[in-house]
Amino acid sequence: MNFPLQISERVRALAAQAERELEEQFARVDAIAQFNSQRVLAAFQKYRVAESYFAGTTGYGYDDLGRDKLDEIYAELFGTEDALVRLQFVNGTHAITCALFGALKAGDVLVSAVGAPYDTLLGVVGAVDKGHGSLRDYGVEYRQVELKDNAPDREGLAAAVRDPKVRAVLIQRSKGYATRASLSVDEIGELCAIVRENNPSAAILVDNCYGEFVEEREPTHVGADLVVGSLIKNPGGGLAPTGAYIAGRRDLVEGAAMRLTCPGIGKECGSTLGNNRLLYQGLFLAPHTVAQALKTAVFAARLMEELGYETEPKSDAVRHDIIQMIHLGGPEAVKRFCKGIQSGAPVDSYVTPEPWDMPGYDCPVIMAAGAFIQGASIELSADAPMREPYTVYLQGGLTYESGKTGIMLAAEELLRE
Repeated sequence: MNFPLQISERVRALAAQAERELEEQFARVDAIAQFNSQRVLAAFQKYRVAESYFAGTTGYGYDDLGRDKLDEIYAELFGTEDALVRLQFVNGTHAITCALFGALKAGDVLVSAVGAPYDTLLGVVGAVDKGHGSLRDYGVEYRQVELKDNAPDREGLAAAVRDPKVRAVLIQRSKGYATRASLSVDEIGELCAIVRENNPSAAILVDNCYGEFVEEREPTHVGADLVVGSLIKNPGGGLAPTGAYIAGRRDLVEGAAMRLTCPGIGKECGSTLGNNRLLYQGLFLAPHTVAQALKTAVFAARLMEELGYETEPKSDAVRHDIIQMIHLGGPEAVKRFCKGIQSGAPVDSYVTPEPWDMPGYDCPVIMAAGAFIQGASIELSADAPMREPYTVYLQGGLTYESGKTGIMLAAEELLRE
């Protein structure tokens, strides 16, 4: 059979070997997808999802039944009192910011439980100056518990939250651009228990980006008060055109809604402009789509290991998010890998990614993403800060077949050095 893509027999043979060695991992991923698909279906049936929910609203968006029912479905899936699912969130950072501003006021202290948060949040908390409007500008103090041996410092967290001025604790589930392992739901539950024991009144907020539907439970099932995530990552299923969600304790959701809109309006406004069907259908597909992304990540880890590269997590590890780290060791290898990923994209495959100064980051970043939805990291994408240790962060894959192809093309580029 003639293949239209230029992939050598060597890479095809390595890929076949990798797949043979990954049967157990793939079976584990499929079992979780089956469980979560049934959870989503049960929620759709409980709330009697009907075609009329897909009609959109304009203007103020009053009485948008589809929007309001989707809030209830998200609350059901996350085991929470309330949820806020809105297209008006421009990204996950925006949603996390609204959640933090809704939970904190002047004089309060915010503690980050696992070191520094993702780069784009540093300006939000005021750790770096990104312009006016940070929590620090509004009188909220920020502190962080540094990692210990590249893992959460449980004793340090206990000591940090005993201060009665600590009113919120932020836990970032995914590693971001750090080298620590992403947190499991069980580990998040342990951190929540530490906070509860030492400061029962502090609100526990979890940045859940990249983690939804990777396990059978979510952080709010094990003690978190609020979870936040982007719809162009896991829960949007590759169909949501933009937006984010917040789910958790009713007062915290309401506080976030007041920051997204304004006091007195909260959740009542926000037109959906005909996008409700995409949000519902994307959520329905999300457990399966996440499984495709996970299989792509596992395959990438195994193939890169066969080529001699260090990976985190390893190909045989249990996954807690969809992100795969590959340590490439130098800037040229990062560029070649990203070029290969881009060449496997359905959109803009002819483009060669180059590092550039992106808003919110402290160094040039290279991003490979030929996506149907701009910036959608549930679609196959790879990005890396151009700094040591020159690690690329891979995520996404709407289908395993296309994700696998992109990884093979990236391997091909690396072998051309």
